[in-house]
Amino acid sequence: MKFKIDKFVLSIILVVLLAYIFPQLGSTSSSIPLDSIASLGVSLIFFFYGLKLSPEKIKSGLKNWKLHLLVQVCTFVVFPVIILCFYPLIHSEYDKNIWLAFLFLASLPSTVSSSVVMVSIAKGNIPAAIFNASISGLIGIIVTPLWLGLFLNTTTNSYNLGDIYTKLIIEVVVPVILGLFLHRFWGNLAQKHNNYLTLFDKSIILLIIYKSFAHSFEENVFSEIDAFAIMTIAIAVTVLFYLVYFLTGFISNKLRFSAEDKITAQFCGTKKSLVHGTVFAKILFPNPSVMGIVLLPIMLFHALQIFIISFIATHAANRKEENPIYLDLK
Repeated sequence: MKFKIDKFVLSIILVVLLAYIFPQLGSTSSSIPLDSIASLGVSLIFFFYGLKLSPEKIKSGLKNWKLHLLVQVCTFVVFPVIILCFYPLIHSEYDKNIWLAFLFLASLPSTVSSSVVMVSIAKGNIPAAIFNASISGLIGIIVTPLWLGLFLNTTTNSYNLGDIYTKLIIEVVVPVILGLFLHRFWGNLAQKHNNYLTLFDKSIILLIIYKSFAHSFEENVFSEIDAFAIMTIAIAVTVLFYLVYFLTGFISNKLRFSAEDKITAQFCGTKKSLVHGTVFAKILFPNPSVMGIVLLPIMLFHALQIFIISFIATHAANRKEENPIYLDLK
């Protein structure tokens, strides 16, 4: 079985390398207004996100409430609670920053496009996947800052929840609402050109990643992070993924979900959105040099989840219908 390396993952690696070689373009003294471009780009991302959301599909998707509840609880409660268990192990400022980066990862919403694509490949419940992936992004606008606020408020005066939500409302909520309002006029057009919009989304994400890492390299933020530390973070995100994946599968079996619903629960409940992570980090962490560390776990998790779920989805697509426990890969 052949696996293709995701082009977006390769693009991220290239952008980080460019930030290391040419950090001056992303510095505060740069003549290119990357901050303004990124802020405008973030607003457009969420405008297009709202434009593609169908209010009718959201309403009809509410029927399978047990599945939706499981996915959202795993996404916004189970992930953060697992990370909270490691809070007593923090002994230094470096440990605190890494732990906050993991808490940020854990509190993010699920992905949209990749979740739906993988569920489709695995022959799961596609309408439920679309509903959960879409609604997860809206919930994350409220929940992600709340989780971070519980700990950042105690350590820094620069994190003001009121200011954060004001910025979120201006850059995220208003564009989403405007997009939803215009869905009936331009929704079909947005769906027709979805590939171009996805390319735009990824371009803005790469721009933010470049600027964040350029600042981080200039400030020597990664001086304490060596190859061993990166390997440790990679192992940690792998363990985190599998913990939630098998827990979601276990609960799905207890709730007697169909094979299709179990696929959706495990695929949507274990994903984390790099798109939301990047744009939220830009708002939640005003210091651009800190964003490099904050984004490191989610970037590793993003690459990991694509590889693992691709393998599982391909395996699931070839399952025999009489074998309902195929997702456990026994």
